[in-house]
Amino acid sequence: MAAKDPLVLTGKDEMRKWSRLMRSHGKTIALVPTMGYLHQGHLSLIQEAHKHAQLIVVSIYVNPGQFSPSEDLSTYPSDFHGDMLKLKSVPGGVDVVFCPKNLYDYSNDSGDKQKNKNGNESLGGGGSVSCVEEKGNGHETWVRVERLEKGLCGKSRPVFFRGVATIVTKLFHIVEPDVAVFGKKDYQQWRIIQRMVRDLDFAIEIVGSEVMRDNDGLALSSRNVHLSAEEREKALSISKSLLKAKSGAKDGQVKCRELKDLAILTITQAGGRIDYAEIVDQESLEAVEEINSPVVFCIAAWFGKVRLIDNMEINI
Repeated sequence: MAAKDPLVLTGKDEMRKWSRLMRSHGKTIALVPTMGYLHQGHLSLIQEAHKHAQLIVVSIYVNPGQFSPSEDLSTYPSDFHGDMLKLKSVPGGVDVVFCPKNLYDYSNDSGDKQKNKNGNESLGGGGSVSCVEEKGNGHETWVRVERLEKGLCGKSRPVFFRGVATIVTKLFHIVEPDVAVFGKKDYQQWRIIQRMVRDLDFAIEIVGSEVMRDNDGLALSSRNVHLSAEEREKALSISKSLLKAKSGAKDGQVKCRELKDLAILTITQAGGRIDYAEIVDQESLEAVEEINSPVVFCIAAWFGKVRLIDNMEINI
């Protein structure tokens, strides 16, 4: 069978129009949000999406709202042509690729027109309005999941989950899916989106897909491309320490302090710098001292200039 060419849409209105037309025909739609530079982990999310809906929309959008000024927005990898080739290779294919230019640009919205000094109408700010602008008619509405966003990645990236929850809300309103699929590698993100959907009564099923790993155990990430060969080898200490912790817990080592200390030692000896290593309840994401219910061990660590995250659920 020939590879399926997805329909590429860039406009909010045309994306919404397509979704509503398909749903009027009784079709169900699954959304897989991505920031592009796709790898096998993303493709596994699409395969999971096929289990839950008839039509698949993949969004490709590097969201500026989740990056602080000191973070790697400008260096985030991109390869749209390569992404399209990978999407065509997925069994069952992808129906739409939604790749908007700037979802925080309201310069063409009639609501953002204002009078200039001559009394004529001009577009807000005279040009593109960005979510990072502090003046003018820029974006100022944010969605926050206040408690779940505080710990783990939220400690060192205070604007990250505000940006994630807001852009996902925008995508939900534009695409109007029945189902959305997120990877569990970003465990906190997955739980935050689940909670947001529950609290705000979105009629969308949120599916969590298991962490995808390379053959050596490293969790797949678009940022892995920035690792040198030596750094990549050292970064395997993250998944190895998680596996040791999971095995230790199943053998009765349930004191979280001991498990965390061992993981931190393993990673730092390999040359990594720990951002956090926390064992938390799977639902509340609150830290626990002893494992007596389902938990997840979450780690973030730096190798060179690359910040990697990984986690492993522990159910005993």
